[in-house]
This record gives sequence, C-alpha cells and structure tokens, in this order.
Amino acid sequence: QVQLVESGGGLVQPGGSLRLSCVASGLPFSRWHMGWFRQAPGKEREFVSSLTWTGAMTYYADFVKGRFTIPRDNDINTVYLQMNNLEPEDTAVYYCAANKTNARGMQPTYWGQGTQVTVSS
Repeated sequence: QVQLVESGGGLVQPGGSLRLSCVASGLPFSRWHMGWFRQAPGKEREFVSSLTWTGAMTYYADFVKGRFTIPRDNDINTVYLQMNNLEPEDTAVYYCAANKTNARGMQPTYWGQGTQVTVSS
C-alpha cells in the first residue's frame, strides 16, 4: 500500500519560511518523480513544484519561482518543499504527489493527505 505522509505545515507570518516534508512508503521512491500541489479555499488544486526521480530536473509554478525549492533525499524516501518569503496568497492545503512517468506537467498517481499552511500576521 502506497502512502505519502506530509508534515511541517502551520501558521507563519508573511515573509517567513516553512519546510514541508513528505515521507513515502510502499513504492520504489528513488524511481518515482515527486511533486507538490496546493488547494486554497474555494479554489481548484494547482501545481506548485515537481522534480525527477534523480533530482536533476525541477519545475516550478510561476508564482513560486525564486521563493520555493524542492529537494529530495532518496536515502530516506523523503521529498521537501522549502518555502521562503511566504505571502498570504500561499495559504492553502499542500499535497505531496507521486508519478512514475512524468515530472513536467505531472499527473499524480498517488496523493498525500495534505498539510495546512496558513500565512497571516
């Protein structure tokens, strides 16, 4: 059974930072592309970032370029989303995602349960 378990969400002030983690189990993590999506209240889920199974290629939504990074550690089956200079518009539930065939334009096969990020003063 595949599981993607996110953690690290919370309340942060504008301009602050958070690091989300996603631990995967039940799949050969080092051979899967990983990504992050988010869903704000009243909005559709949207792509945030993804990277290839090697970590060699990364992709970002325009609204997070230069603020977020997506490292992974294949030794511990974990992908991260480092979020800096957070804005109130970044408030959303953030979901970890996995796909075996594509990182660019990812269509996830598996989803995590989500972790809430709230940016507010």
